[in-house]
Order: sequence, then C-alpha cells, then structure tokens
Amino acid sequence: MQHFFVTPEQVGEEDITITGNDVNHIRNVLRMKIGEQLEISDGNNKKYRCEIRKMTSDAVQAGILEIYETDTEPPCRIVLFQGLPKSDKMDWIVQKAVELGVSEIVPTAAHRSVVKLDEKKAKKKQERWQAIAESAAKQAGRGVIPEVHGVMRFSEALSYGAGLDHVWIPYELAEGMEETRKQFQSLKRGESVGIFIGPEGGFEVEEVEKAVREAHAESITLGKRILRTETAGLFVLSVISYLMEA
Repeated sequence: MQHFFVTPEQVGEEDITITGNDVNHIRNVLRMKIGEQLEISDGNNKKYRCEIRKMTSDAVQAGILEIYETDTEPPCRIVLFQGLPKSDKMDWIVQKAVELGVSEIVPTAAHRSVVKLDEKKAKKKQERWQAIAESAAKQAGRGVIPEVHGVMRFSEALSYGAGLDHVWIPYELAEGMEETRKQFQSLKRGESVGIFIGPEGGFEVEEVEKAVREAHAESITLGKRILRTETAGLFVLSVISYLMEA
C-alpha cells in the first residue's frame, strides 16, 4: 500500500486532504484511481488507512477507513551527528539512517571535513537531504519524517548534543569493547542519544577531548576493524535497533 505524509492540520474527522507534490505523484506517476486505498501518516505516530474519494489538480481527498498507532518508531530518540563526507555519500547515509530509525540528522563540519559548503550551497544540500529523508521514511513505513538539520560547525553540534541523555563518539583510538557494551546497554526507553561520526580521516584528538569536556561524550570502540564514515553511524544505529527493539 502506498504511504504518504501529511500534517495534523490536514486531517479532518472523516477525511484527509493531501496537497503539494504528492498530488502529482498520486495522479500522474502512480496513476491511482478513485476507490484505491493508501496509507497516510500525520507525523505524530498515527496512521490512517484511507480510500481516495476525490481528486483535483491540486488536492486529493481521502476518506478515513481505519486509524491506528504506528509501531515503526524506535523507543528512544537517536540523533546522528554526521561529519560531512565527500561526494554524494551523505545522500546514502541519510537514506539508510532513516530506514534504520534515526530521529534527527545533523550534518557536521569537522576539522578534517574535505567538503566546505557556503551558506547557499548548504541550504540547497539540506533541502535535498530532507527530501531523501521523506522518501526513505515513506518506503520504510515510518510514522514521522526525521529532520535533517542545516550544517552545523563542530562546536554548534556539541552544544546541541549536550542536551541529550547520552553522547557517544566512536573513535579508532578508544579501547575496551566491554565498556562500549555497557554504554549501549545503559540506553533506556524514552531517553535520547547523540552519535558523533567523523568525516573521512576521523576526528582530531582535540575534537574528541572537546566533545568529552563540553558534551559529556563517551568515546566508544566499534571493534577491531576501521569502518568508513558512511558505515560507522549505520553500524551504531543497527546495534541500538537490535538492543531496543529485540
């Protein structure tokens, strides 16, 4: 069943009005007809099974057949602070992180980030990444669309992360898988966790020390193998998903 997102304001007592780009997608790409069913999320962990009842050039009216709570959201808030990678790797990271249950993604300009974005380019990139997040959320049947923030400097990202219950920073010089296991197991339902992933080349020692000092971060190890920047965050998300949802 096709899956779409709306805002709570678009949900009525008996029907939902879909507007924007999804109208063209429903009418001209999917070529859906009156009477066909679709699934709609309101962004607040509630889903609706609906039937298309009316279509115009700028709106699709869907009657509500069934309402149910979504069970596809992780029981904790996960914020991925992703060091800006080269090329189009960020597109892939955003897509897969959303599929794995991330709540927010913060593109982070670290010292070793090769990519340097001016304000105009950063805005366009954010819009692209947010569109990718929405598409991935639809595909994965998410109840919400994770937010992709604008690019933050490392110091700004630390300030944002300082308000979370846990902050982890995978670091190739960290030792002790037992301590890392304890960190994962300390995460409880309803809590929040920030994951700082370095760009190609990783974080500098000074950045890790700053994260520990200012955001109370815990450095963790991801094992004996060195993971690429596009792999490390997804590894952590997978572990959290298994531990919290198993």
